[in-house]
Amino acid sequence: MILSFCFQSLTYQRKFQQIMLLTDWQTIFERDPAARNWLEVLFCYPGLQALVFHRLAHWLYKIGIPFVPRFISHLSRFLTGIEIHPGALIGQGVFIDHGMGVVIGETAIVGDYALIYQGVTLGGTGKESGKRHPTLGSHVVVGAGAKVLGNIQIGDRVRIGAGSVVLRDVPSNTTVVGIPGRVTRQNNLTTNVLDHDQLRDVEAEVIRALFERVKALEKQLEQLSDKSSLSTIEVGDELTNKPKSKNSDGMIEDFLDGAGI
Repeated sequence: MILSFCFQSLTYQRKFQQIMLLTDWQTIFERDPAARNWLEVLFCYPGLQALVFHRLAHWLYKIGIPFVPRFISHLSRFLTGIEIHPGALIGQGVFIDHGMGVVIGETAIVGDYALIYQGVTLGGTGKESGKRHPTLGSHVVVGAGAKVLGNIQIGDRVRIGAGSVVLRDVPSNTTVVGIPGRVTRQNNLTTNVLDHDQLRDVEAEVIRALFERVKALEKQLEQLSDKSSLSTIEVGDELTNKPKSKNSDGMIEDFLDGAGI
């Protein structure tokens, strides 16, 4: 009776893992325009390969097999550059794009159809025990190099901008950017997950506002001062020894345009 139950349980787990891997494979074709044929995806996509290793390692980890799950995880990191602890819970349809440098901690939970880019860390903030890694909802997008740290909750359909550091809970249907991460947009329901150029940059907007304010103040000073006196910008230029081909305003404008601010 017990042996029959164990066999049925193992069969169910195996079928469940096969369904999840099939969903992972199909998701790549839906989200990556570079995916052209199944052979290329199977052998040339480290994100899919890392998930295959992890599904096996996680299953062994759950049934209490020692050492082997961690060794599989280590082997996966060596082959793919992606480190996923066997204890992490990864939903179906997850796509790790490129993936080099991705680290997912032991108690992390990644919801269904999440999109994770290279250099992402889902880690802890210290030596806490128990649940110490983030929980991501479904349809979450984590941009390249983003760090999501601690036992925090990331809601459904959240977009985390590249290079952001998220240390607090994030509500669903929002966009988060910056260090530390700040919510910059509400209601992501109509936004394409691949439109990274649509992310707001709050710091850039603040710099732009301050720059415009400084220009307005300089203009007021010039109006109040004698026409023969030097402006603040010109004084700054004269104090420097190096010749400048452009005035400071032009240099700042070039910088702001180049930074996309």
